[in-house]
Parts: sequence; C-alpha cells; structure tokens
Amino acid sequence: MTSPHAKIRFIAIDDNPFDLLFLSEMVKAYPFLENCGTFTNPLEGYEAQQYIQPDLVFLDIEMPAFTGIELLRKFREEVPMAVFITSHPDFALEGFELSALDYVLKPIMEQRFALTVTRIREFWEMKQQSQAYEVLFGHDTMTIKEGHNVVKLAQRDIVYLEAMQDYTKIVTPAKSYLTLSTLSCFMEQLPADRFMRVHRSYAVSLAQVREHRPAELVCGSAVIPIGKTYRSAVSKLKM
Repeated sequence: MTSPHAKIRFIAIDDNPFDLLFLSEMVKAYPFLENCGTFTNPLEGYEAQQYIQPDLVFLDIEMPAFTGIELLRKFREEVPMAVFITSHPDFALEGFELSALDYVLKPIMEQRFALTVTRIREFWEMKQQSQAYEVLFGHDTMTIKEGHNVVKLAQRDIVYLEAMQDYTKIVTPAKSYLTLSTLSCFMEQLPADRFMRVHRSYAVSLAQVREHRPAELVCGSAVIPIGKTYRSAVSKLKM
C-alpha cells in the first residue's frame, strides 16, 4: 500500500503547450504533486500513461486524434484519478459519467484549482489509508464497515455527501468516511424529505442547511455549491 503522505504522480495531456506550461507552473505550489510528464500529442500521452502508470491524469477534451473523453475511456480502469481541464462546459456531464474526479474550466483560476487539489489530496489519502468502507442502509441509520470495525451512523449526523469518482464521501462533524458506493445509489436509499442533491458532486442533509445563498448553501461549517440544473429545486426550500 502506498503511504498516504507519498507524492501523487501525474501526467498532463493537452494539445495547447501554453496551457500545459501554465498548469505545470501552478502545480509547483503543491509539492506533493509530482509532474511525470506533459504531452501535447494525445497518442504520446496515452503511450506514456501505459509505462508511467501515474496516479492522476489531467486531460484536455478537444484534441486531435483522440478527445480527452476517448482517452479516459481507454485507460479508465488503470488510472486512479482523472481531472478534465477544458474550455468546453458542454462536456461536463459526460466527464462525470466517466467518474472524473473534477472538471475545471479554462482559464484556470488559482482559487478554483486549489479546490481541485484539495479534492485530489483528500480522495487519495482516504483511499490509501484504508479499504473503502462498505455501507448498509437502515431506516434512520447507516452501518459502515471499516475492515473489522463497524460504525453505526445516525442519518441526522450527516452534514453532506460528496461524490468522488466511484466513491461517496460521508461528512459528519466528527469524521469523514469514504464508501464504495455512488452518490446516485445513496440518493436512492436516503429519504427524499431529509436529503437533497444540489450538485452533480454534492447532496446535503436538509436539517444541516444553515444559510441559502444564490449559488451555494452553508451546511454546518461547509459551503456547498449549487449546480445550475438544481437551482430551481433548491430555490423552493423553506428556510
């Protein structure tokens, strides 16, 4: 097992050399990210992924020969983490359906990239520290199996849920749990009068919502973004 404190090795594939240079400069602020190569040719990037076997791939979408979507389909099972960085928001849904960890629009803003890096590091550390938790749903509780340990969690203690590729992070005031279950699966099991999906990557406990802002909700101490397609439904919430 890789140490959760080891560097995260990545490659970047983008047919624009200036975007690759900008990304390479940005990641220098995060020493735990190790740049193992940048590639303007998607075919060379694909071949490099085969022998470098990185932990993370940054991918542009619209490129000659192969799009980033097509590339990720080719090596999805071999890459633990993938992040799309693109000028085209229209591909976001397809990107998330391929379980990309994040989808960042160009030009990359430092504050937005910092959020992406936080997601990368948190997902990687939780994944490396233990096997993903198995979760069993009850009426007002969920039972989380962590190896030989069993944790019974009251649904009222959940602040929010966050999709992280094929996993879902359960966030409580005391601790976070990474479960090998999709956010869609959670929403099928949890009561609709207590939990609401507000973004492709987030669902919140309605009891934990403290403030409703135009494009975000404050849940506990966390600020959760509201996706454009969810804003109409969220606007009907009674605070």
